[in-house]
Amino acid sequence: MSLRFDTILSESDDFEKRQYLILQGLKEYTNAFSHNRLYPFLSDLTELYRTLKILIENKDEIKNHFPRELKDLDFENKKAVYETVEHEDEKIKAILDLMLWAHPIVRELMEEGMQIFNFVDDHISIAEVGITPIYRDEGYWFVPDVRVHQLHLLRYEVSLFTSASERYRTLKTRVIESVERDGMESSPENIKWMLIRKYHDLPNPATFSCDTDLDFPYGETILPVAKRKLMARLFS
Repeated sequence: MSLRFDTILSESDDFEKRQYLILQGLKEYTNAFSHNRLYPFLSDLTELYRTLKILIENKDEIKNHFPRELKDLDFENKKAVYETVEHEDEKIKAILDLMLWAHPIVRELMEEGMQIFNFVDDHISIAEVGITPIYRDEGYWFVPDVRVHQLHLLRYEVSLFTSASERYRTLKTRVIESVERDGMESSPENIKWMLIRKYHDLPNPATFSCDTDLDFPYGETILPVAKRKLMARLFS
């Protein structure tokens, strides 16, 4: 990510220079969206926007990014008491001013990316191929790359990730092979039976087909948006 949060927390006291660096960093994202490239750019911007929003709403948190001096020891509550170095107050105000300036700019660009995402999402459909078994955590998935007239045959697997406080589902995919999209044998049903005959570890696989007419970048846009849509379909 060209525009990192470190740019805003720069040691430079030149406000206009930091504004320039932020605008230069955002150019990469503007250029990506102008070519309909969504990822990782949209997720980076969303993370930056959320960080800015949280810190603006909780201004005191900014002080945690700066060195502090030990002021006292609170033996009753068993903790150290720190205070911000006096000369850092002006720096904190300057950074807050910069965040307040950058926040609406980042939001506007993020919303531009979300418009592209919603457009792509509206032009992608997911359909079941044949009879879908009860077990759907593993299976096959066919995704087109319109630009190169290919259909990528993927194997997918849903995994459960557990953090300290939450549980998440993740979707892992890998390309098995690719075929001509408009070939004689490229109907989803034919491909499914070909894979069943070729790979015996999934004798009755859940199989889904993705369809779109968008000539957008496959790896940066079509596949990640389609992944979200498949996950929604699997657990709807």
